[in-house]
Amino acid sequence: MAHHMSTALTEGPIGKRLIWFALPVLMGNVLQSLNGTINAIWVGNYLGESAFAATSNANNIMFFLLSLVFGLGMAATILIAQSVGAKDERQTKRVVGTSALFFIGIAIVITVLGLFLSPYILQGMHTPPDSLGYATSYLRIIFIGLPFMYGYNVLMMVMRGAGDAKTPFYFLLISTALDIALNPLLIFGLGPVPAFGIAGSAMAMVIAQFVSLSCLIAYLYMRKHFLRLTRAELHYVRFDPQIIGALVKKGLPMGVQMLIVSTSALAIINLVNSFGSVATAAFGAAMQLSSYIQMPAMAIGGAVSTVAAQNVGAGNWDRVHKTTIIGIMINFIMTGLLVGLIYLFNREALSLFLQEQEAIEIGMRINSITLWAFILFGVTFVVSGVVRATGAVMVPLLTTFLALWCVRIPLSYYLGAEYGLDAIWWSFPIGFSIGIVLSICYYVWGNWREAKMMESKSA
Repeated sequence: MAHHMSTALTEGPIGKRLIWFALPVLMGNVLQSLNGTINAIWVGNYLGESAFAATSNANNIMFFLLSLVFGLGMAATILIAQSVGAKDERQTKRVVGTSALFFIGIAIVITVLGLFLSPYILQGMHTPPDSLGYATSYLRIIFIGLPFMYGYNVLMMVMRGAGDAKTPFYFLLISTALDIALNPLLIFGLGPVPAFGIAGSAMAMVIAQFVSLSCLIAYLYMRKHFLRLTRAELHYVRFDPQIIGALVKKGLPMGVQMLIVSTSALAIINLVNSFGSVATAAFGAAMQLSSYIQMPAMAIGGAVSTVAAQNVGAGNWDRVHKTTIIGIMINFIMTGLLVGLIYLFNREALSLFLQEQEAIEIGMRINSITLWAFILFGVTFVVSGVVRATGAVMVPLLTTFLALWCVRIPLSYYLGAEYGLDAIWWSFPIGFSIGIVLSICYYVWGNWREAKMMESKSA
């Protein structure tokens, strides 16, 4: 059975489409987080503190590299979704061919640079001397695996853009299962397999990514998926300046937006650190919980973006608006339920990460002030997801920057000095509320509907 271009997201009930699209994305995010947590347990408990410090330093670098490419991948997703919505198969293939080449090119350049620069990057990040040797070998292996990681992420985003979130999820299951199984095997060795220590943890990740990427590509060709490029279509694999222009112009702002969010988190951790280790531990535990709480909002934000982009491509503006409203409602229900659950089991949830009573008390305080605010944060996610679907990326970037770096960070530093820890926790709801007001104003009165992903070629 050959897959034809399906326009499932431009027809039928929106709510159902959104939920069915968001669920695999959500489960994929949860899987990847659990995977990270399980690997951290192996490394932390059996290889000791310095190995653990090594992986967390290397992982920070990886997050930075992935957020750069994340924006470009989002741009590719929206381009594909708009072309599929417009039923323009040629345009879809152009985007697939050019993105594939572009991302592989970037990945190879980064890999080569990374192999040389690994020790220097880690020294620049003040990695503890006793971890440096470990961290360097770990990071070098991650750099070797980067082309597979990029390839996998891009392919996943392209398929989601075409309206299929289920298939990438199944292959994510394969990669996670492999990663979890290979970690202890390659760290400790067994039978003919030597023990690689911390490098084994990185190898497990690379092998898992490589296998699932190969399987996914094989699957696309076996099923004759409409996204695959046949031999006759290889001319689409070229540096198409129009598409690369769109990817960079629209993708970089989205990548930078992720960096603004993650650097602002570092600024807050830096401030909390100044209040001593008990506060830091409590904050760390609360952040672990909130990272799971943000996942539904992020999944729905992604789903809304794809559904809206296909409808923009098809010119169904009433469906675009309905998508926003329904997306916000689903976010309220899903995030609200999670928040409610954690409030019920506040102490128990924190006890998973914390032993000291004092830290648990602070953690409960953090949760009571910040958690409900993540429901608000979800609204911003949905609204900017829809706005992004037309290609309007600068204003969401600006609102994020204003809410975090111009309001939340200065506020928490200034008030933290005045009123202590509680003030820092209050900066969360205040920052989120300002983000909401700004993004809704732009949604209602802004000119995002006129934005275009690509400059049209002059006839």
